[in-house]
Amino acid sequence: MGVEVNYLAVVLAMVSSMVVGSVWYARGVFGNTWIKLAKIDMKKQGAPVWVPIVVTAVVSLLTAYILAHVTFLSNKFFGNSFLQDALTTAFWLWLGLVAARFITHDAFEGRPWKLTLLNVSHELVTLMVMGLIIGLMGV
Repeated sequence: MGVEVNYLAVVLAMVSSMVVGSVWYARGVFGNTWIKLAKIDMKKQGAPVWVPIVVTAVVSLLTAYILAHVTFLSNKFFGNSFLQDALTTAFWLWLGLVAARFITHDAFEGRPWKLTLLNVSHELVTLMVMGLIIGLMGV
């Protein structure tokens, strides 16, 4: 069995990740809280601003592709609507692979629980929006 992936859906899901992140971490939304909890020094010069943006775009593209790939397999197995299987797959991948890893690393690093909650919630919204786009567009 070959896996079918809608590449336009993958690209749009990647773009949605960038949009969700831009809104989520905007100063008027959760940005100021994130800066405080993560102890980000906004005056300190780090890598050029385009570096994390490019890294995020590449990683988001990979995430969207994997979500589309696994959604296809889930849909073949469960046989629900493609949208339902996309959203369910996004949720379970978030819970088992994203949230669980964030929580583990943040616990060992002694990060504030509010920061962990903020970041894992962002990832949940990101993956669910990706799943929505992939699910609505189908294969």
